[in-house]
Amino acid sequence: MEKVNILDFSKEELAKKIKPSFRAKQIYQWIYHKYINSFEEMKNLPKDMRENLEKNYILNPLKFVKVEVSSDESKKYLFALHDGYTVEAVLLPMKKEEIDEKGKLVHHTKYTICISSQVGCKIGCSFCLTAKEGFKRNLTPGEITAQVLEIKKDNNIAQERRVNIVYMGMGEPLDNLDNVAKAVKIFADLDGLCISPRRQTISTSGLSNQIAKLGKMDLGILLAISLHAVDDELRQKLMPINKAYNIESIINAVKAFPIDTRKRVMFEYLVMQNVNDDIKSAKKLVKLLHGIKSKVNLIYFNPHIGSEFQRPSRNSVVAFQQYLVDHGVLCTIRQSKGLDISAACGQLKEKTDKELQNDNS
Repeated sequence: MEKVNILDFSKEELAKKIKPSFRAKQIYQWIYHKYINSFEEMKNLPKDMRENLEKNYILNPLKFVKVEVSSDESKKYLFALHDGYTVEAVLLPMKKEEIDEKGKLVHHTKYTICISSQVGCKIGCSFCLTAKEGFKRNLTPGEITAQVLEIKKDNNIAQERRVNIVYMGMGEPLDNLDNVAKAVKIFADLDGLCISPRRQTISTSGLSNQIAKLGKMDLGILLAISLHAVDDELRQKLMPINKAYNIESIINAVKAFPIDTRKRVMFEYLVMQNVNDDIKSAKKLVKLLHGIKSKVNLIYFNPHIGSEFQRPSRNSVVAFQQYLVDHGVLCTIRQSKGLDISAACGQLKEKTDKELQNDNS
């Protein structure tokens, strides 16, 4: 019988499979709190139960293939799955540890982890390397949660240290909605990694019907829309998915989405030189977001070999931001990280695949 990934189960599901049911809580705490790497380490479980778990379940669904470390301390991970496919995840230090003049810890390092939800992607965005390989399959809930678990382990980030999670790696999260929604709940479990839904952001290319479905689930997560253009003509060139889900349908879905009153809907805007970095586009964006409690995140395009797009100048991005701020739109510029490593989505995977091909030729 083929082994099953134990990380695919919620604590409640595990309690129905493992008897007595209270053992599910213990197993969860061993995995997510104590970061064990084998069932044998679960010492408060009977020996026969540990042997049965070893016989029937996989504990580590991911294997490290490669890690690239940037001078800014961000890390790009490439993980192998059981079927040989690979996916990427990224660790981003957002705020460094601070110690006062008396040597007392003011706050720990704050991290964001970007994770993948699919192997490949169906969306086909023209600026994205992941799109080149097409779509292979959805990740299971356990393959999604394992990315955060393994990165926390690898960086000695204690269980009680909270991280922010962004479903913004390879794949379209809302195209794998059921598994992503389950991962959200597994992350939030108090006996798991205890990462509140308010620390989890689902970034979507704008599948309006799935945004509506996600809204009805009322998970309490944050929503980010990969907009990247302010009119359908340009957006359709950049993102073919716009044919099925145009900007109007996305805006309508966002307006109906339940959001914490203390939070905002994020609009991701990838800025590309002489494509969408002009003030005319900024004016259209202000009009588009009227009436929405929003925040715009301007992102410098990360150039990669073969791309037709270029990184914009700092002056044009700052001018774009200033126009939005002057007209009442909260706007930040994302500080580029990992420019000295394979920062673009899918870049480390493509580079590693080519290296393997050359080694085998």
